[in-house]
Amino acid sequence: MIEAANRVEITGVLTELQSLRYTPAGVPVVEFRLAHDSERAEAGAKRKVSAELDALAFEAQARLLAAGPLGRLLKVEGFLCAKNRRSRKPVLHVTNIEFIEGN
Repeated sequence: MIEAANRVEITGVLTELQSLRYTPAGVPVVEFRLAHDSERAEAGAKRKVSAELDALAFEAQARLLAAGPLGRLLKVEGFLCAKNRRSRKPVLHVTNIEFIEGN
């Protein structure tokens, strides 16, 4: 059986940050939004790429992010998962956050 791939690495600006909260099991979680802008090669031409992603961080990553200011440039890694059982909209579950200096 082939292992399914689900890995995302993206850089963007922190544009929205909810308050740190806790799941019913006591796990810290924070919801946030990341805005990405770049240029990528596609079909032999450069294309401007813009996207906004809804994301979640848990445990230490949630605490780290909750202390970060809006407008900060981040590099995040994680995986995509449905928002909940009723909404299949993908949400980025972040497993690693790196604050990028110089912003």
